[in-house]
Amino acid sequence: MNLLFSNDRRGEYPDSWYAATANTLPPFDRVRGYIRADVCIVGAGYTGLSAALHLAERGLDVVLLEAHRVGFGASGRNGGQLGSGQRMEQDGLEKLMGPEDAAKLWDLAEEAKALTKSLIETHKIDCHLKPGVAHMCFTEKEVAGEHAYADHLADRYSYTALEKLDHDAAQALCPSPSYKGGTLDMTAAHLHPLNYALGLARAAQAAGVRIFENSWVSDITKGSPATLQCDQGKVQADHVILACNGYLGGLDRQVSARVMPINNFIAATEPLGDDAARVLTQDVAVADTKFVVNYFRLSHDNRLLFGGGESYGYRFPDIDATVRKPMAQIFPHLKDVRFDYTWGGTLAITMKRMPYLARLAPNMLSASGYSGHGVGTATHAGKLMADAIAGEASGFDTLSKVPAPRFPGGHALRSPLLALAMTWYALRDRLGM
Repeated sequence: MNLLFSNDRRGEYPDSWYAATANTLPPFDRVRGYIRADVCIVGAGYTGLSAALHLAERGLDVVLLEAHRVGFGASGRNGGQLGSGQRMEQDGLEKLMGPEDAAKLWDLAEEAKALTKSLIETHKIDCHLKPGVAHMCFTEKEVAGEHAYADHLADRYSYTALEKLDHDAAQALCPSPSYKGGTLDMTAAHLHPLNYALGLARAAQAAGVRIFENSWVSDITKGSPATLQCDQGKVQADHVILACNGYLGGLDRQVSARVMPINNFIAATEPLGDDAARVLTQDVAVADTKFVVNYFRLSHDNRLLFGGGESYGYRFPDIDATVRKPMAQIFPHLKDVRFDYTWGGTLAITMKRMPYLARLAPNMLSASGYSGHGVGTATHAGKLMADAIAGEASGFDTLSKVPAPRFPGGHALRSPLLALAMTWYALRDRLGM
């Protein structure tokens, strides 16, 4: 089975609130016959779109291939949170990489956040970009750790944007009985993820990128040039970028051994009216400290967009039940609220929860495994690969130094072993361990 075709209709966006409110683009043609390019990119999510845009702005002839539609995958389905820092916290990166490389990774993460905001402003992308992401905690111990981490960022990195929230401040922002405190970062942001992807596609097309949809790459022959085989044609290119994330399939075993696809789910409630103030009193996004993270925000039409629950196989479960259970724990008064939209999507994680950037051949680069932190990181990874092709590889090389161990069990056993591990962590969440 192939995750590209397991849960979706070919060439169609999922029935999400994002798709229902998207600034849609007319469909692009599929690849037919023979095409030659300087660079061929596989995957038209944030990574591929950003790489294509930045390469075209450097004057290269770029072909961008998408198996379905632009922004079809995680880029058009996610929680829309543009976070600060890397997915792994800085104290963990300091132990893993040492203080010097950890500092470089912090700087790259802040570049990612700034790049995303800059692209939205420069290309006038209408994606409801708003400031503010809160991180909420369930216990006093977690609150103390969150506040200590804010002090660490201020002391070590001069990052003073994290506002500490005690119990009263947390309740004033998000009146859920579950949360005891946390932090609020107003330099982080949230947005409409599919409209952001579509805006990047418009900018890339205007810069000269040749975009092809419904063009699934079934095989890549490495070489100079490399050859990429699609359903009804092929592309030859001097350079190749793999920007597939959770939808890589079997295109490259080196990447698939280190990058695991998992499924995550979101529901959009009916418009909440005055009841929205019992969810959030400010227009910010929230993520919490559960291992299987709950994340949510209010939409511009006053719905609760709530993400929660994961699965590790090819088929999506009952999404309504999967999302409603954690949502009702956070907001008991909404346990019977109507869901107008529910959808799932496939993202990708790594063992270290850091992106996996790799040079797979002298002329082939890959970036994936954003582990739920992809809005800014994937956008930036695309630019870093464009820079590397142009001979400016310092940022790419810094991220590619992060250790990326293989998942245990090999390609065949990694999914069931991951499911066992995740079940254990979910149990820890329920027990408050």
